[in-house]
Amino acid sequence: MAYDLTNYLVIGISSRALFDLSMENEIYEKQGLEAYCQYQLEHESDILQPGTGFALIEAMLKINQIDREHRHIEVVIVSRNSADTSLRISNSIDSYNLDITRAAFTGGEPVAKYLNAFDVDLFLSATEEDVQAAVESQVASGLIYDGPSQSNGKALQQIRIAFDGDAVLFSEESENIYQQQGLEAFIAHEKLNAKLPLPEGPFAKLLKTLSYLQFQLDSVSKGPTLIRTALVTARNSPAHERVIRTLRAWNVRVDETFFLGGVSKDQVLAAFAPHIFFDDQHRHCDEASKVVPTARVPYPKREKAD
Repeated sequence: MAYDLTNYLVIGISSRALFDLSMENEIYEKQGLEAYCQYQLEHESDILQPGTGFALIEAMLKINQIDREHRHIEVVIVSRNSADTSLRISNSIDSYNLDITRAAFTGGEPVAKYLNAFDVDLFLSATEEDVQAAVESQVASGLIYDGPSQSNGKALQQIRIAFDGDAVLFSEESENIYQQQGLEAFIAHEKLNAKLPLPEGPFAKLLKTLSYLQFQLDSVSKGPTLIRTALVTARNSPAHERVIRTLRAWNVRVDETFFLGGVSKDQVLAAFAPHIFFDDQHRHCDEASKVVPTARVPYPKREKAD
Protein backbone atom coordinates (compact mmCIF):
# COMPACT_ATOMS: atom_id res chain seq x y z
CA MET A 1 0.00 0.00 0.00
CA ALA A 2 1.32 3.45 -0.92
CA TYR A 3 2.42 5.77 1.89
CA ASP A 4 -0.36 8.32 2.35
CA LEU A 5 1.03 11.78 3.15
CA THR A 6 -2.44 13.30 3.50
CA ASN A 7 -2.52 12.01 7.09
CA TYR A 8 0.37 14.24 8.15
CA LEU A 9 1.35 17.87 8.38
CA VAL A 10 3.78 17.98 5.46
CA ILE A 11 6.42 20.72 5.29
CA GLY A 12 8.36 21.18 2.08
CA ILE A 13 11.59 23.12 2.45
CA SER A 14 14.39 24.05 0.08
CA SER A 15 17.97 23.19 0.95
CA ARG A 16 18.86 26.91 1.09
CA ALA A 17 16.09 27.55 3.64
CA LEU A 18 17.15 24.57 5.78
CA PHE A 19 20.89 25.16 5.65
CA ASP A 20 23.16 28.17 5.30
CA LEU A 21 24.15 28.04 1.64
CA SER A 22 24.78 31.76 1.25
CA MET A 23 28.40 31.31 0.16
CA GLU A 24 27.48 28.51 -2.24
CA ASN A 25 24.69 30.60 -3.72
CA GLU A 26 27.14 33.46 -4.25
CA ILE A 27 29.41 31.07 -6.18
CA TYR A 28 26.44 30.07 -8.33
CA GLU A 29 25.43 33.68 -9.05
CA LYS A 30 28.94 34.95 -9.77
CA GLN A 31 30.66 31.94 -11.34
CA GLY A 32 27.82 29.86 -12.73
CA LEU A 33 26.35 26.40 -12.35
CA GLU A 34 29.47 24.43 -13.20
CA ALA A 35 31.54 26.16 -10.51
CA TYR A 36 28.74 25.64 -7.98
CA CYS A 37 28.47 21.93 -8.75
CA GLN A 38 32.23 21.48 -8.56
CA TYR A 39 32.36 23.23 -5.19
CA GLN A 40 29.58 21.06 -3.77
CA LEU A 41 31.28 17.89 -4.95
CA GLU A 42 34.63 18.97 -3.48
CA HIS A 43 32.98 19.78 -0.13
CA GLU A 44 30.62 16.81 -0.04
CA SER A 45 31.78 15.78 3.44
CA ASP A 46 31.64 19.28 4.92
CA ILE A 47 28.56 19.63 7.13
CA LEU A 48 26.45 22.69 6.41
CA GLN A 49 25.50 25.15 9.14
CA PRO A 50 21.82 25.59 10.06
CA GLY A 51 19.83 28.05 7.96
CA THR A 52 16.91 30.26 8.92
CA GLY A 53 14.32 27.48 8.63
CA PHE A 54 16.38 24.86 10.47
CA ALA A 55 15.05 25.50 13.98
CA LEU A 56 11.42 25.13 12.89
CA ILE A 57 12.10 21.86 11.07
CA GLU A 58 14.19 20.47 13.93
CA ALA A 59 11.47 21.32 16.44
CA MET A 60 8.56 20.03 14.36
CA LEU A 61 10.26 16.69 13.73
CA LYS A 62 10.81 16.19 17.47
CA ILE A 63 7.02 15.97 17.84
CA ASN A 64 7.27 12.52 16.26
CA GLN A 65 9.67 11.47 19.03
CA ILE A 66 7.42 12.76 21.80
CA ASP A 67 4.25 11.05 20.56
CA ARG A 68 5.64 7.70 19.51
CA GLU A 69 2.19 6.20 19.06
CA HIS A 70 1.31 8.53 16.19
CA ARG A 71 3.46 10.15 13.54
CA HIS A 72 2.31 13.72 12.90
CA ILE A 73 4.99 15.49 10.84
CA GLU A 74 6.68 14.78 7.51
CA VAL A 75 9.36 16.97 5.96
CA VAL A 76 10.33 16.85 2.29
CA ILE A 77 13.39 18.52 0.80
CA VAL A 78 12.29 20.25 -2.40
CA SER A 79 15.36 21.60 -4.17
CA ARG A 80 16.65 22.72 -7.56
CA ASN A 81 19.87 20.83 -6.86
CA SER A 82 20.66 17.79 -8.95
CA ALA A 83 20.90 14.36 -7.38
CA ASP A 84 24.66 14.45 -8.02
CA THR A 85 25.15 17.58 -5.91
CA SER A 86 22.64 16.57 -3.23
CA LEU A 87 24.89 14.31 -1.15
CA ARG A 88 26.24 17.23 0.89
CA ILE A 89 22.65 18.07 1.84
CA SER A 90 21.93 14.42 2.73
CA ASN A 91 25.14 14.17 4.76
CA SER A 92 24.19 17.30 6.69
CA ILE A 93 20.69 15.99 7.38
CA ASP A 94 22.21 12.78 8.76
CA SER A 95 24.75 14.70 10.84
CA TYR A 96 21.98 16.63 12.61
CA ASN A 97 19.85 13.47 13.02
CA LEU A 98 16.94 15.03 11.18
CA ASP A 99 14.22 12.50 10.38
CA ILE A 100 13.94 13.47 6.71
CA THR A 101 13.81 10.66 4.16
CA ARG A 102 11.97 12.20 1.20
CA ALA A 103 13.31 14.66 -1.34
CA ALA A 104 12.75 16.05 -4.81
CA PHE A 105 15.89 17.25 -6.62
CA THR A 106 14.80 18.84 -9.88
CA GLY A 107 18.16 19.60 -11.51
CA GLY A 108 17.47 23.31 -11.96
CA GLU A 109 13.80 23.01 -12.92
CA PRO A 110 11.07 24.94 -11.00
CA VAL A 111 9.88 23.00 -7.98
CA ALA A 112 6.33 24.25 -7.36
CA LYS A 113 4.67 21.72 -9.65
CA TYR A 114 5.85 18.89 -7.39
CA LEU A 115 4.48 20.28 -4.11
CA ASN A 116 0.97 18.92 -4.54
CA ALA A 117 2.42 15.53 -5.47
CA PHE A 118 3.87 15.39 -1.94
CA ASP A 119 0.71 16.88 -0.35
CA VAL A 120 2.77 19.77 1.00
CA ASP A 121 0.87 21.93 3.51
CA LEU A 122 3.65 24.51 4.01
CA PHE A 123 6.51 25.38 1.66
CA LEU A 124 9.56 27.40 2.73
CA SER A 125 12.21 28.59 0.31
CA ALA A 126 14.82 31.30 -0.15
CA THR A 127 14.01 31.54 -3.88
CA GLU A 128 11.28 34.10 -4.56
CA GLU A 129 10.34 32.61 -7.93
CA ASP A 130 9.63 29.22 -6.36
CA VAL A 131 7.64 30.71 -3.48
CA GLN A 132 5.55 32.83 -5.85
CA ALA A 133 4.84 29.82 -8.05
CA ALA A 134 3.86 27.80 -4.98
CA VAL A 135 1.43 30.55 -3.96
CA GLU A 136 -0.14 30.37 -7.41
CA SER A 137 -0.54 26.62 -6.81
CA GLN A 138 -2.47 27.47 -3.63
CA VAL A 139 0.17 26.09 -1.27
CA ALA A 140 0.81 28.09 1.91
CA SER A 141 4.32 29.39 1.24
CA GLY A 142 6.87 31.70 2.77
CA LEU A 143 10.00 33.39 1.42
CA ILE A 144 12.68 32.87 4.05
CA TYR A 145 14.72 35.95 5.00
CA ASP A 146 18.36 35.73 6.05
CA GLY A 147 18.51 35.91 9.81
CA PRO A 148 18.93 33.97 13.04
CA SER A 149 18.24 30.24 12.99
CA GLN A 150 17.15 30.03 16.67
CA SER A 151 18.59 26.52 16.87
CA ASN A 152 20.32 25.66 20.14
CA GLY A 153 20.43 21.87 19.98
CA LYS A 154 18.63 21.56 23.34
CA ALA A 155 15.69 19.30 24.07
CA LEU A 156 12.42 20.60 22.69
CA GLN A 157 10.48 22.66 25.20
CA GLN A 158 7.92 24.33 22.95
CA ILE A 159 7.34 25.14 19.29
CA ARG A 160 6.40 28.79 18.87
CA ILE A 161 4.92 30.13 15.62
CA ALA A 162 3.74 33.70 15.02
CA PHE A 163 1.45 34.97 12.28
CA ASP A 164 0.38 38.33 10.92
CA GLY A 165 -3.37 38.61 10.33
CA ASP A 166 -4.57 40.24 7.11
CA ALA A 167 -3.30 38.58 3.90
CA VAL A 168 -1.78 35.76 5.99
CA LEU A 169 -4.35 34.11 8.28
CA PHE A 170 -7.18 36.15 6.80
CA SER A 171 -7.78 37.17 3.21
CA GLU A 172 -6.36 40.40 1.77
CA GLU A 173 -9.86 41.90 1.46
CA SER A 174 -9.57 44.25 4.46
CA GLU A 175 -5.91 44.98 3.76
CA ASN A 176 -6.85 46.15 0.27
CA ILE A 177 -9.39 48.57 1.71
CA TYR A 178 -6.72 50.01 4.00
CA GLN A 179 -4.18 50.31 1.18
CA GLN A 180 -6.61 51.83 -1.32
CA GLN A 181 -8.94 53.94 0.86
CA GLY A 182 -7.02 54.61 4.06
CA LEU A 183 -7.35 53.94 7.77
CA GLU A 184 -10.75 55.56 8.35
CA ALA A 185 -12.39 53.51 5.60
CA PHE A 186 -10.74 50.37 6.94
CA ILE A 187 -12.02 50.95 10.48
CA ALA A 188 -15.51 51.78 9.23
CA HIS A 189 -15.58 48.59 7.16
CA GLU A 190 -14.42 46.43 10.05
CA LYS A 191 -16.94 47.95 12.49
CA LEU A 192 -19.73 47.40 9.99
CA ASN A 193 -18.68 43.75 9.50
CA ALA A 194 -17.54 43.03 13.06
CA LYS A 195 -19.83 40.01 13.43
CA LEU A 196 -19.03 38.63 9.98
CA PRO A 197 -16.05 36.21 10.03
CA LEU A 198 -13.11 37.27 7.90
CA PRO A 199 -12.53 35.17 4.76
CA GLU A 200 -9.74 32.63 5.04
CA GLY A 201 -6.24 33.64 3.99
CA PRO A 202 -3.42 31.44 2.67
CA PHE A 203 -2.33 30.31 6.16
CA ALA A 204 -5.79 29.68 7.64
CA LYS A 205 -5.62 25.95 6.92
CA LEU A 206 -2.17 25.73 8.54
CA LEU A 207 -3.41 27.50 11.68
CA LYS A 208 -6.38 25.14 11.88
CA THR A 209 -4.08 22.14 11.47
CA LEU A 210 -1.77 23.43 14.20
CA SER A 211 -4.72 24.05 16.50
CA TYR A 212 -5.96 20.49 15.98
CA LEU A 213 -2.43 19.20 16.58
CA GLN A 214 -2.25 21.23 19.81
CA PHE A 215 -5.24 19.41 21.23
CA GLN A 216 -3.85 16.03 20.17
CA LEU A 217 -0.44 16.69 21.73
CA ASP A 218 -1.85 18.11 24.96
CA SER A 219 -3.08 14.60 25.75
CA VAL A 220 0.43 13.08 25.50
CA SER A 221 2.60 15.94 26.77
CA LYS A 222 3.42 15.92 30.48
CA GLY A 223 4.62 19.51 30.50
CA PRO A 224 3.53 22.78 28.88
CA THR A 225 1.68 22.64 25.57
CA LEU A 226 4.13 21.66 22.82
CA ILE A 227 2.88 24.19 20.27
CA ARG A 228 2.21 27.83 21.10
CA THR A 229 0.90 30.26 18.50
CA ALA A 230 0.67 34.04 18.39
CA LEU A 231 -1.15 36.56 16.24
CA VAL A 232 0.88 39.74 15.81
CA THR A 233 -1.17 42.28 13.88
CA ALA A 234 -1.17 46.01 13.20
CA ARG A 235 -4.92 46.05 13.92
CA ASN A 236 -6.19 47.61 17.14
CA SER A 237 -9.53 48.54 18.68
CA PRO A 238 -12.18 48.64 17.27
CA ALA A 239 -10.92 46.52 14.33
CA HIS A 240 -9.84 43.78 16.74
CA GLU A 241 -13.40 42.54 17.38
CA ARG A 242 -13.79 40.97 13.96
CA VAL A 243 -10.55 39.06 14.42
CA ILE A 244 -11.66 37.61 17.74
CA ARG A 245 -15.03 36.58 16.35
CA THR A 246 -13.37 35.01 13.31
CA LEU A 247 -11.10 32.81 15.43
CA ARG A 248 -14.13 31.75 17.44
CA ALA A 249 -15.99 30.87 14.25
CA TRP A 250 -13.04 28.80 13.08
CA ASN A 251 -12.88 27.07 16.49
CA VAL A 252 -9.11 27.52 16.65
CA ARG A 253 -6.83 28.33 19.54
CA VAL A 254 -4.38 31.22 19.29
CA ASP A 255 -2.43 31.39 22.55
CA GLU A 256 -1.19 34.98 22.43
CA THR A 257 -2.67 37.88 20.49
CA PHE A 258 -1.09 41.31 20.00
CA PHE A 259 -3.08 44.21 18.52
CA LEU A 260 -0.29 46.72 17.96
CA GLY A 261 -2.02 49.58 16.17
CA GLY A 262 1.09 50.51 14.19
CA VAL A 263 3.67 49.82 16.92
CA SER A 264 6.74 48.03 15.53
CA LYS A 265 6.41 44.25 15.66
CA ASP A 266 10.06 43.37 16.20
CA GLN A 267 10.20 43.92 19.97
CA VAL A 268 7.06 41.88 20.61
CA LEU A 269 8.44 39.14 18.39
CA ALA A 270 11.80 39.21 20.18
CA ALA A 271 9.93 38.64 23.45
CA PHE A 272 7.73 35.86 22.06
CA ALA A 273 10.78 34.26 20.36
CA PRO A 274 9.04 32.20 17.67
CA HIS A 275 10.73 29.52 15.59
CA ILE A 276 9.27 31.46 12.65
CA PHE A 277 7.09 34.51 11.95
CA PHE A 278 4.93 34.91 8.83
CA ASP A 279 3.98 38.37 7.47
CA ASP A 280 2.95 39.71 4.07
CA GLN A 281 4.74 43.10 4.28
CA HIS A 282 8.42 43.39 3.38
CA ARG A 283 9.08 46.18 5.87
CA HIS A 284 7.71 44.11 8.76
CA CYS A 285 9.67 41.06 7.61
CA ASP A 286 12.87 43.05 7.22
CA GLU A 287 12.62 44.38 10.77
CA ALA A 288 11.54 41.06 12.28
CA SER A 289 14.25 39.04 10.49
CA LYS A 290 16.91 40.81 12.54
CA VAL A 291 15.58 39.23 15.74
CA VAL A 292 13.63 36.06 14.78
CA PRO A 293 13.40 33.66 11.82
CA THR A 294 11.00 35.28 9.35
CA ALA A 295 9.23 34.44 6.10
CA ARG A 296 7.21 36.69 3.82
CA VAL A 297 3.90 35.51 2.36
CA PRO A 298 3.59 36.84 -1.21
CA TYR A 299 0.32 37.94 -2.79
CA PRO A 300 -1.01 35.83 -5.67
CA LYS A 301 -0.31 37.62 -8.94
CA ARG A 302 -3.91 37.38 -10.07
CA GLU A 303 -4.99 39.40 -7.02
CA LYS A 304 -2.37 42.07 -7.62
CA ALA A 305 -3.83 42.61 -11.06
CA ASP A 306 -7.38 43.21 -9.73
